[in-house]
Amino acid sequence: MSLPFSFLWPCTGLLEPQYLTAGVSPTNFLLNCAMHTGSNDSPSTVQPLRILAFGDSLVAGFALSRKAGFTVQLEKALIAAGFTAEVINAGIPGDTSAGGRSRLGQALDLQPDLVLLEFGANDNLLGVPPTELETNLEEIILRLRESGIPVLLTGIKPLRNLGTDYQAEFSEVFSRLADKHQVPFYADFLDGVAGRPELNKADGIHPNPKGVKEIVRRLSPLVIETLKGLAKARP
Repeated sequence: MSLPFSFLWPCTGLLEPQYLTAGVSPTNFLLNCAMHTGSNDSPSTVQPLRILAFGDSLVAGFALSRKAGFTVQLEKALIAAGFTAEVINAGIPGDTSAGGRSRLGQALDLQPDLVLLEFGANDNLLGVPPTELETNLEEIILRLRESGIPVLLTGIKPLRNLGTDYQAEFSEVFSRLADKHQVPFYADFLDGVAGRPELNKADGIHPNPKGVKEIVRRLSPLVIETLKGLAKARP
């Protein structure tokens, strides 16, 4: 069966160099380096909070201008909410949870303060068993935690129908991991966008600029809540 979606493109690149900038250690105080509301520090002296969007084409901004992409739009939303933040694009079109697991070391090298973990669409389209998806995602979560890096996990509803049992098992992976590891969880990255032609490109899967804005509108409150919680937890 042919699947004419860019999710199935081979991964030919690594983290895009234009997004790899020198950063701060995740041990920095989030309250001091991330939130500038009410602070006397000038923008030039406030170190940005680094959020790594780690996933596939949904965070990479497939076939969109840079300014219309997910990471840029999320960064704007966080800045508008009072954070000094940068959202790093670590999405690769066609990547799977196994691919993410294999390149996690590069993500750790970037020393993010928070990882927004988004994988699963390609696993589903390729028919990867849900047990493999769960193993890969759990390994990523555990390695990030060992490095002291918080995780916000996003799930996704199956895009390819591979039967009732597969659909149910696939969907349960994300919520089970979120409960097990007590990480902030957004159940469906494409919530409110999937199945709406006016919010997607012609392939019916990738969000267009309006779709990206809707994703950010729905997801950003949880990101903001997570960042505030992390700040409060710091000494």
